Amino acid sequence: MRRFGSGLLVLALCVGAAWPAASASRWIGSWTTASVPSEASATLPGAPTGEVTLRQVARLTAGGPRLRLRVSNQFGATPLRIDGAHVALSATPASAAVVAGTDRAVTFDGGQAGVTVPPGATWLSDPVDLPTQGLARVAVSLRLPQPPARITAHRAARTTAYVAAGDQLSAPDLPGAATWLQWAQLAGVDVEATAKGAAIVTLGDSITDGTGAGTDVYERWPDVLAQRLQADPRTRGVAVLNAGIGGNRLLTDNTSPNALSRLERDVLSQPGVRTLIVLIGINDIGGLSREGPVTPEKRTAVVSGLIAGYRQVIARAHERGIRVVGATILPCGGTKVYRSDADADADRQAVNAWIRTSGAFDAVIDFDAVTRDPAHPERLLPAYDSGDQLHPSPAGYKAMGEAVPIGVLLGK
Repeated sequence: MRRFGSGLLVLALCVGAAWPAASASRWIGSWTTASVPSEASATLPGAPTGEVTLRQVARLTAGGPRLRLRVSNQFGATPLRIDGAHVALSATPASAAVVAGTDRAVTFDGGQAGVTVPPGATWLSDPVDLPTQGLARVAVSLRLPQPPARITAHRAARTTAYVAAGDQLSAPDLPGAATWLQWAQLAGVDVEATAKGAAIVTLGDSITDGTGAGTDVYERWPDVLAQRLQADPRTRGVAVLNAGIGGNRLLTDNTSPNALSRLERDVLSQPGVRTLIVLIGINDIGGLSREGPVTPEKRTAVVSGLIAGYRQVIARAHERGIRVVGATILPCGGTKVYRSDADADADRQAVNAWIRTSGAFDAVIDFDAVTRDPAHPERLLPAYDSGDQLHPSPAGYKAMGEAVPIGVLLGK
């Protein structure tokens, strides 16, 4: 590793050596979301009781000649019945409208119009001939005979979804549809890639999920990274998959399964993954204050536990041939979300020191150095603070996304 700029560590390798030699087309993940179980009483917006069409817009991070869907019943209590599915290019942001002439029926299992997904399972669709470019938005419509008994969701989609009564798979728009800001029953969209295609997964918490970012504007730091990759002809086939969940911890469950427990599903099983960026740990450190008195023994345990957890992530990813890039934890001094005193910052600094110097990661991105206030390094730079002293503002996310050197992400 060598240092880029002020405190930014990366593996210094050229782009030209980064690509696989294979020439055959293959599948890579182009969009994904990390699912969580919904509340037992949760239902689709408008509390529908009969047949509904659920239309969700996903912005692809790499394009290809064909795509396929991954529908999920990961946290369902009963089989999920889907009576039909369509995909089309989305006409405009924050709209259910689709581009005329792009609507395609999606089939399953060699031509079946629908599918029943068992509880705990994810199901691949058949390939769909719909050419797409990187950063294209696709509208995925699912026709459900009734709302799921237990929704498999992502609670902070920051993208508008639409629910309309009846079979409206082919509708060019859904005026009057109920809206919400969650993903439901859709786990991913894959594209058929060229030999240079690959995927980068960002594993993290709300800072990767994008708390503080706007709706339907794609300004989380992985969004910024994806935009940069698509702007560079050398990396235009590289996708960025956001596996962040608000409140997520590395070691223990919170409002979502801990990152170690979801590593297989959300990272290792994604098609075409070449690199994993890990930014997680602040909820483990700060969350101690919600679990009773914070003792020296508990502080030591969480620091050593995070280090051991990172080692597990690295070892399991390396077994699959995936490079692992560690990212330092951002400052959060002054936040009222949880403990942010000098002891908490000392724990954060101890973890960051290990990330920077251990050599365990294949490369390190120093997001702490990028976002901290030089006059008060335990705090976010005011321009990068969303207002809660914990989550970056859109300007902060932009700085983070621009701090990742494009030329080293897929090196060997």
